[in-house]
Amino acid sequence: MSEAGPDQDRLTNEAIDLVIRLQNDPENPVAIEMVRAWRARGPEHERIWGRVAKVHGAAGKILTDRRRAERRESLGLTRRNFVIGGAIGLGAIGATYSFLPEVLIRGRADHITGTGEIRSITLPDGSVATLGPDSAIGMDFMNQSRRIELLAGMAFFDVAREPQRPFSVRTADLTVTALGTAFDLANDAGMLTVTVDHGLVEVRAADSPLALGEKLRARDWVTFDRSTRGIERGSREASQIASWRDNFIIAEKEAVSTLVARIGRWIPGRIVMADPFIGAQRVSGIFDLNDPKQALEAVVHPTGARVRQVSSFVTVISPL
Repeated sequence: MSEAGPDQDRLTNEAIDLVIRLQNDPENPVAIEMVRAWRARGPEHERIWGRVAKVHGAAGKILTDRRRAERRESLGLTRRNFVIGGAIGLGAIGATYSFLPEVLIRGRADHITGTGEIRSITLPDGSVATLGPDSAIGMDFMNQSRRIELLAGMAFFDVAREPQRPFSVRTADLTVTALGTAFDLANDAGMLTVTVDHGLVEVRAADSPLALGEKLRARDWVTFDRSTRGIERGSREASQIASWRDNFIIAEKEAVSTLVARIGRWIPGRIVMADPFIGAQRVSGIFDLNDPKQALEAVVHPTGARVRQVSSFVTVISPL
């Protein structure tokens, strides 16, 4: 399995959030400064910003009052319609960005699931991997090692014990190594979470507090933030671990962006967050994935946001 490339999908999502925020309130100096700071983070940020902003004809520049007025007059757009229209247009380019990683994932994946699909797979060593929706794994089993890459989504691994042949799973920057154990692993909008059902695992991530490795036991969890390189840790009740297998998400003070990404695997198309501050807020609750749209509404409601489906493949979360 080859190494993963730059996380273009995550950067695209961030750029979309910023563009919509700016278009929603173009005079807001905070929004302008957020865009400038984000673009200054590196050439990849600037490149993706330029491509996303180009959808609105902005070419990566802040529109002048005159150009904004001319654009609204010529298109007959109110501020609300401009934001909604922007979300639809950006959803189109988002689909283009999503397509390339999906093609790459399909080329590397040994097993892949679709929207709303949960599937259990018996691996060559007798271990069992349960894949969540919109998830994919690649396998590399050798005489001395068993290696899995979680290319997208989430999976629960019930590992067959072979002390002489370690079992490891990598997703993005995080590697989990186990002998005989069961654990849940998820990649939700750049938040990588490991939760141990039973047994013992070691978790590593370079350039982070996990660089030297950290051992997790039954009910322990750790979340690694790819953007800040920071971690959170704690303990869960047994019923909370991989509850998505029973079409439930049990959350305790989790970021809205993480929950939206997770629930989004049950909803066709793209979910666009019109205000990044919504995603940063934390909520708790039990969310029933048998009605994923209602679950999504329940997640964002405490933040004062609402869910609008603006097309069959674009869902927008925005302030009330």
